[in-house]
Amino acid sequence: MRVLVAGADPVDAGKTVFAAGLVAHTGAVGFKPRAGNDYWFHHDDVRAALGEATLYGGDAATLAAASPGTLAPGDINAVHRLWRPSPGPGTGLLGREDREFLLDRVGDGFVLNGTVDVPDPVRAALPLADALAVSSTEELDQVMEAHHLPALATLGETVARADRAVVESYGDVARPLRSLDPDAVAVVEPRATRVYEGSRFWQACEVATRSPHEGRLEERVGPVEDLLDPVARADLPPLGNDERDPEAVADAYDHAFERVREVAE
Repeated sequence: MRVLVAGADPVDAGKTVFAAGLVAHTGAVGFKPRAGNDYWFHHDDVRAALGEATLYGGDAATLAAASPGTLAPGDINAVHRLWRPSPGPGTGLLGREDREFLLDRVGDGFVLNGTVDVPDPVRAALPLADALAVSSTEELDQVMEAHHLPALATLGETVARADRAVVESYGDVARPLRSLDPDAVAVVEPRATRVYEGSRFWQACEVATRSPHEGRLEERVGPVEDLLDPVARADLPPLGNDERDPEAVADAYDHAFERVREVAE
């Protein structure tokens, strides 16, 4: 059983709470192929990862902890991007006015933005002597082709070998792994989830309108959903911080997770 959890909203859709609860409900392994966080807004998470001489975010840490065994966040997260706010009207390497790309962890290696100064605590904590540096979108695209895509492909093979897998997407991207062949897709937003047959969702991705995003072309959830009717729906009640433990979520959202399992199986 392979389930994709995608978000209908690029920010705070509730994907990780839902995905971790589904992992606990099914005994699956959770995966977060691509992720990112902000050196300023998620500084505690960044510091925790730097203390281990690596980069990962809270989403990957939550999914790894909810999964069976003793997985590290990097085991389930192939690519992690670190950002920071970018004051002023100028645009950075990826054309963003609000934030600038600092570096990527790709597997066990790193890719640096050569047009910015990486914060000293990051340089001190990470093994960046052999990191690749890029200074243009074109260079980044070439590095992504040579390094990011193979890392994601390797993770995709791990997902394919898993007996039960829950894959959480990032933002409102519909396909975090091209090689993924999901049995079901749960699109999550505040208060509700919609469940689709995996093969039909993947077919809709092929014909959905594509738009440029961060140097790549990626399908967004909205245009994909416009082409489909869900096979199941479920309401999601709000949960307090003390109710967001994966086991507690598994109980609170049991009705929704059963709909997902029915479609997947």
